[in-house]
Amino acid sequence: MCNLSGFEFFYKNNNPEEFKEKTILEIGSKLVYCSVKPFVLKFLCPKKYIGIDIEPGKFVDIVLPAEKIVEYFGKESFDIIISTELLEHVKDWRKVIVNIKNVLKSGGILILTTRSKGFPAHGYPHDFWRFEVEDIERIFEDFEIISLQQDPEAPGVFIKAMKPVKFNATDLSNIKIYSMRSNNRNNTILQNKQKNRNKLNLSLFKKLKHVLALYLKRIEKKIFSFLK
Repeated sequence: MCNLSGFEFFYKNNNPEEFKEKTILEIGSKLVYCSVKPFVLKFLCPKKYIGIDIEPGKFVDIVLPAEKIVEYFGKESFDIIISTELLEHVKDWRKVIVNIKNVLKSGGILILTTRSKGFPAHGYPHDFWRFEVEDIERIFEDFEIISLQQDPEAPGVFIKAMKPVKFNATDLSNIKIYSMRSNNRNNTILQNKQKNRNKLNLSLFKKLKHVLALYLKRIEKKIFSFLK
């Protein structure tokens, strides 16, 4: 959490019974400004609280990128997922969201905060995206949204949602998010994939052109040989 309004959202929208004897995964847990981990451990009595981040630091139990949580922990491994101020910093936000949804148990709770357009750049080490309320609502339309609101102190979004027992994942491929790199809404990852496909097609064309040239030279030699 980066401000008091984030703590207020967390406090108002959660109760001890939801956390008691539950397994919790915090994604992006390294202490930068402040954290909910001490509060949860002291007052909410979870069974297990694991914090992961891409680099070691206070409150980091395992150094692990968010893109690999399913690979590491397995599907439906946690009762609660907490992710505060992480989503804007990951390059492939779609993959991270899919992993979050998959590593959470059916009936499990997600608590997530992220930044919106207008919030200044703050790379730790990178800063890629800005999410609006309507973006988060669409991204998590496959969840039961319990609470969704704008940050009243700074441009940002808070959400608490539950993964339904009958979970049908939303297709995220066509959702455009504001990019801090291009300063507009785009599908940067998808565009990069298309560029890679174009490069591959160009490479194949060059190889085909080279093979065809060699083949024509061979035919040309045979023709000259026959004419002699």
